[in-house]
Amino acid sequence: MADTKKIKTALVSVFHKDGLDELLKKLNEEGVTLLSTGGTQQFIESLGYDCQKVEDLTTYPSILGGRVKTLHPKVFGGILGRRDNEGDREQMAKYEIPEIDLVIVDLYPFEQTVANGASEQDIIEKIDIGGISLIRAAAKNFNDVVIVPSKAEYGVLLDILNKQGAETTKEQRRMFATRAFGVSSHYDTAIHGWFEK
Repeated sequence: MADTKKIKTALVSVFHKDGLDELLKKLNEEGVTLLSTGGTQQFIESLGYDCQKVEDLTTYPSILGGRVKTLHPKVFGGILGRRDNEGDREQMAKYEIPEIDLVIVDLYPFEQTVANGASEQDIIEKIDIGGISLIRAAAKNFNDVVIVPSKAEYGVLLDILNKQGAETTKEQRRMFATRAFGVSSHYDTAIHGWFEK
């Protein structure tokens, strides 16, 4: 089918790592290249899988106390680049931007931090910027990219991989994108509610 896309490279950047090992095992078996940051990258390597550092791709370290890790044209270009757009493909080649076909994100636990009675400073640090941006970018480009926007979706993708291998249909990618905008909408609503108080 023309709308079926192969997953060759996955960017994994998650807060909750529970339930991720099965998914990583399957992606590794399917020969998917893994790309990650910080704690997630260490977790992936602890399971014995090769993992490319986002810092090696961007040539920038994680800066500002971890506030800026993935926010870079080589990451967002790889997610937002339209594979059927000649101009996008030429620019990706020119600037050595790799195609990123799958993004797995699990946001900082903002609501849980508020519920735990944390300080204002701690609550503000749990406002996810990179993660929410990755979710929106990947969901926008669902024509080419799969977005897994929370740990609730790990099993959904695993089921697809077990049935189809490292391939998804446009309908499946659109389903993940729909859920992704649901996650980002809920997240921003919670943040907005806290600021209003």
